[in-house]
Amino acid sequence: MRSSLTPVGNLWALLSLFTAAVTCTSYFLPYWLFGTQMGKPVSFSTFRRCTYPAQTEERSVVMVEECGRYATFSAIPSLSWQICTVVTGTGCALLLLVALAATLGCCIKDLISRMTGRFMGATQFVGGLLVSSGCALYPLGWNSPEIQQTCGNTSNQFQLGACKLGWAYYSTGGGAAAAMLICTWLSCFAGKNTKPSIY
Repeated sequence: MRSSLTPVGNLWALLSLFTAAVTCTSYFLPYWLFGTQMGKPVSFSTFRRCTYPAQTEERSVVMVEECGRYATFSAIPSLSWQICTVVTGTGCALLLLVALAATLGCCIKDLISRMTGRFMGATQFVGGLLVSSGCALYPLGWNSPEIQQTCGNTSNQFQLGACKLGWAYYSTGGGAAAAMLICTWLSCFAGKNTKPSIY
């Protein structure tokens, strides 16, 4: 098997796959925000939650200790989190698409030219920008009643109250930053120059 990538291109493909995996995994996991409710640890992401209140048959409220996504898109606690879910998900899809194509470029000759590599780098930049925008929108939803039940009434936009940001939030943002800055730059040198064929 011959590669269509330069040695820098092989590094780009590997780093692209790594940043896409970190970003997409962190986006999916509900560990963006940590707090407590009724003495139980609670965590959120944009569209998932761990540990939530439920009403029993006796009309008392208990905390159900399991993770899951919100039942419907409209059940996501705030409009900003709904937008964040779509924007971040779209960015993750772009990063994953480029990473898979770059990985194929390691195995298939003449798949990625210099110009194609640059186009893929531009796509990575857009994907990273979308994910970063989603991370920037996330704090706008901290004033929703559901978050205030967990973080306290002092929580507001860009004020966490009693909660703290989780590792998945940082991993999502870090993966997006690496894709935007490092991967985009490496993509400029990823593809081999195609020699014009004489027919």
